[in-house]
This record gives sequence, structure tokens and C-alpha cells, in this order.
Amino acid sequence: MPRPSAQSCRGLSSAAPCSPTESQEAKTPSPSISRQASLETDRVSRDFQEFLKNLKPGREILKQCRVFIDGMANKKDLSAEELSECVQDFYQNMADRLHSHFKGSSERVERVMDQVERYIMTRLYKNVFCPETTDDERKDLAVQKRIRALHWVTIQMLCVPVDEEIPEVSDNVVKAITDIIEMDSKHVPKEKLGCITRCSKHIFNAIKITKSEPASADDFLPTLIYIVLKANPPRLQSNIQYVTRFCNPSRLMTGEDGYYFTNLCCAVAFIEKLDAQSLNLSPEDFERYMSGQASPRRQEPEAWPPEPCGSPALGQVYQSLELLSGLGGRQERVLEGARRLESDLIDWREGVEREVRDILDRYPLDIRPPASAIDSDNVENDRLPPPLQPQVFAG
Repeated sequence: MPRPSAQSCRGLSSAAPCSPTESQEAKTPSPSISRQASLETDRVSRDFQEFLKNLKPGREILKQCRVFIDGMANKKDLSAEELSECVQDFYQNMADRLHSHFKGSSERVERVMDQVERYIMTRLYKNVFCPETTDDERKDLAVQKRIRALHWVTIQMLCVPVDEEIPEVSDNVVKAITDIIEMDSKHVPKEKLGCITRCSKHIFNAIKITKSEPASADDFLPTLIYIVLKANPPRLQSNIQYVTRFCNPSRLMTGEDGYYFTNLCCAVAFIEKLDAQSLNLSPEDFERYMSGQASPRRQEPEAWPPEPCGSPALGQVYQSLELLSGLGGRQERVLEGARRLESDLIDWREGVEREVRDILDRYPLDIRPPASAIDSDNVENDRLPPPLQPQVFAG
């Protein structure tokens, strides 16, 4: 999976790149935005404390989170990878404690970890989203410029099985675009993943309505690429990199959120490397379209089902997705085995403790005082032999 990144300045949809002054201004939030962020932080903190009231280890969890956040405030000079490692280590240590407390109940641990992630990442967001030690912003602007240059790519070139002439399909396409754009406004990795998942479900709905049958994975990826090209989401690489660095890893490795996120990463990688062969165009036509010297002629919507459309580049992406899906399944099986082993060890330890207590109850230890030492003070013990007397031998 590619590891994208980035934070760009406001007005990302403008044609001209941001100047250094504009970029610096963009990094300084307006007072209203700062107030809004402060209100959100306060709300999340209250929600977190309210959630922990019902947990026996709630006070200790809150203490550990606060200590971690305070410690991160002194690590602003660390690289993005080091910041990510700090957060991931905290997740792992917290999850281990929770698994021990909840006796291996994965569902309860996951519910608490979701709240922990929401609390700490809301507090840390402004310091770890596109840190200055990275080139995330440059990559962001490069991707946005690339997408603008590909504005001429048509739905037929990507073999997208969607008919936007159908009102319900068009409505789902608009919702998918809105969701992928909304991702930038979220501060928690889980919430950003939620935007990607909702976008993907709207895509599946659009394909299903168009084809009058359930959508396949082969239909989904080209349509996601098309949605990204139409939306040109702000700070796309920044948001992907932020999720990669700071999301609870178990969520990325399993479930629909992880699957859709992997597809988005593949879509962005495809867009970055898209060439004439990817679109079944001649190199000459591709260069003319990219330079703006010509535009492809508008094609009429095709009857359904359309003719098969093959792209070597998309074929390679599909193979990569299949490999990632297999690795994700293997990872989940390993994690499940580890959780079962941990639960078995906890049960074994408790069983041993019970057996020891039962034996002690049945056969209590009779601790007797130590015997007195044999010395000259034991004068009352007449059964002791008389002391040895020194004897002198004449030489």
C-alpha cells in the first residue's frame, strides 16, 4: 500500500499554486476556527470522561491518556515516523492492559480503544497532522495539480459502470463526492475512515442501480478513481498519511474500513502513475490532452452492459488488492490466535491459583517455632550430654 501524505494551504481548488506567504498564512488558523477547535476538544474531553465513569479502570485510563498527551507536547521536533511510533506504542500498551482487564474480550477492548483514539487524536491533531518535519504539503499540492491536469478523463476511458443519466445514480455520485471531500474536516482517524466507507457505499449503490445487479470489486475500483478525479479532495495525501500513521492498526488490517481505505490508496497511486496505456490511448493523444492542446470528443452513454474494457495498470492494481486482502486475512488469524492464547493463559493462571488455595484450605501449613540451639544457656535440659572437658597430655 502506498503511504501518501500532506497538508496544503487553503484554496486548494484554485488553479495557481500557493505562494510561500499564502502557505504560511494557511497554517495559521483564524480565531473562529481556533475557537471551534477548542469547543470540539472540550466536548470530546467531556464525552471521554463520561464514558469512563462506567468502567472500573476508567480513572487509570484517563490518567495514562493525559500523561501521554502531556509527554507528546514535548516531542514536536520528532519526525512523523517517530511521532507515529509513539502513538502506536501507546495504543499497543493500552490494548494489552485492557485485554488483561477484560479477560480477552475483544469487543469491549475495541470499544474502549475507539474512545481512547478519539480523545488523544483530537487533542494532538494540530501538532501531528502534516507536521513541518515532512514534505506532506508538497506532495498534496502535486497530487492536486495532477488531478486538475486530468480533468479531461471521461467515464468511458476508465470503464466505469455508472450511468449518471439515471437520477438516483447521479444522486449517489454526488453523495460519494461530498463524503470524500468531508474527510478533510474530521480530526479522528476513525472518523476519516468513516467518510471513506460512506463514499464507497454510495459508489456500490450507484453501480448496483446502473447494472441492476450487485456490484463487484472489479467495478468498484475504477468508479472510486473516477470519484476522486471529480472531487479532487483537499489535502488528500495529508489525510491518507494521517490515517496511516495514527489510526488504531487493528482497524486498518481488518473490516470494511480497512478494505475501502486500501482501495483509496490504490486509486491515488493509479492516478499518480496514470499514462496513455492506462487509458488505452496513444501517447500522442495523451500528451495533447494533458497539455490542453485538444480535448477528447464527448462520447454518448453506452448501452448496458458495456463492452469489456481492459487496462493493464488496473489489472496490476487488482492483483495488489488480492494480495493485500490475503495478508489482511492472515494477520487477523494470527491476532485471533494470539488473543485466544492470552485468554487461555489467563484461565490457566486463575485455575492454578484456585487449586493452590484449595490445597491450602484442606492441608493448612503448621508452622512450628524453630528448635532451640544447643549451647551453655540450655541449663534446664538434663538430657543433654555433659560438655566436653579439655584434657592435657604430658609430652
